[in-house]
Amino acid sequence: MNATETFKTVSMIGLGYIGLPTAAMFAARRIRVIGVDVNQRAVDTINEGRIHIVEPELDMIVHSAVTQGFLRATTKPEPADAFLIAVPTPFKGDHEPDVSYVKAAAESIAPVLRPGNLVVLESTSPVGTTEELVQWLAEARPDLRFPVAGASEVNVNVAYCPERVLPGHVVRELVENDRIIGGLTATCSERAVALYRTFVQGELLITNARTAEMCKLSENSFRDVNIAFANELSIICDKLDISVWELIRLTNRHPRVKILQPGTGVGGHCIAVDPWFIVNKTPAEARLIRTAREVNDAKPQWVLDRAAAAVSRLCATPAQRKEEQLTIAVLGLAFKPNIDDLRESPALHVAEQLLKSTRAQMYFVEPNVSALPRTLTDGALVDVAGALERSDIVVVLVAHREFQDLAAKLLPHQIAIDAVGVLS
Repeated sequence: MNATETFKTVSMIGLGYIGLPTAAMFAARRIRVIGVDVNQRAVDTINEGRIHIVEPELDMIVHSAVTQGFLRATTKPEPADAFLIAVPTPFKGDHEPDVSYVKAAAESIAPVLRPGNLVVLESTSPVGTTEELVQWLAEARPDLRFPVAGASEVNVNVAYCPERVLPGHVVRELVENDRIIGGLTATCSERAVALYRTFVQGELLITNARTAEMCKLSENSFRDVNIAFANELSIICDKLDISVWELIRLTNRHPRVKILQPGTGVGGHCIAVDPWFIVNKTPAEARLIRTAREVNDAKPQWVLDRAAAAVSRLCATPAQRKEEQLTIAVLGLAFKPNIDDLRESPALHVAEQLLKSTRAQMYFVEPNVSALPRTLTDGALVDVAGALERSDIVVVLVAHREFQDLAAKLLPHQIAIDAVGVLS
């Protein structure tokens, strides 16, 4: 096998925010792609040439790929030349990594594997998961030869290649970004390079599987630590009656300082989860990483405390308004600006807790969704104008583009709690 190898059929296991765009990239290069997902609605939607997620440009690519016959979705794996696994890896209990979805994916593809196949794990995973994947496959298919210790004449290659894309820019970054290729052998890496070279224009950097796994975790942990510094700074500045937004703006004029912007916390399927994988493996050593996670996880409660103080303040006015007479508008539910993704969203957590803890009427503004999640159905989904017209307290949790001119629209009587700096 060499870097000029071609793959005629690729199977993508998992058709979510990473799997579907990746499948579409292969299909756009006229490779036949079989997408596999346990979600029948997602499968049906894709087979109709539509998408079940929000991602710019992806709808056109998927529609073209399906129409031309290069992309098809199903709920059961079928034979292919290469299998890519992009399934969730959440945590459970006390931040313990849950790799059960990866194991289920391995067991699902095992019956259709054949000599000459390549299997690539893309899911963000604890160090050692790729080796576990090989063990699961080997147990299910003892007739095949996988890259395990002491094995010779391997006929199914396995590698780890994590995604490193930004929601809202996935289509472009899948093509342009460098990728880390961690094969279990040199041949495994070489074949994975040939596969990704199909559409990746960035550099393909070869290492071993464990380093590739740790690289992905380190990238997100680095960002988490830097965000934690900004979030902690915002809490300190609030106590000292200093504008954190002005402070950061001035501090960043230093040529070697670049403090990030504080927020409601940290959300999404990566940064809020991945550092715990390192902590779980090396709890005694990962002291800074653990502390950063704790700082960021505590930020939503700080926002909730500010909201509670605003409610108390209004109820203590000479008019002595009752709490149930107050109205609160929550602006933003997604885990980051200008997307519809609510996974691990600190803004959603704040909204849910506000709904539970107050008797005030709640209004929610999230321009990127058409319906509220079931946890918020006791409130009302409105637009920005409707929220400002009705509210006594405005809580800004996400810096969506629709909120950028908010300062000019606030009314004199409204109390604003700005966790993301759109009013600065």
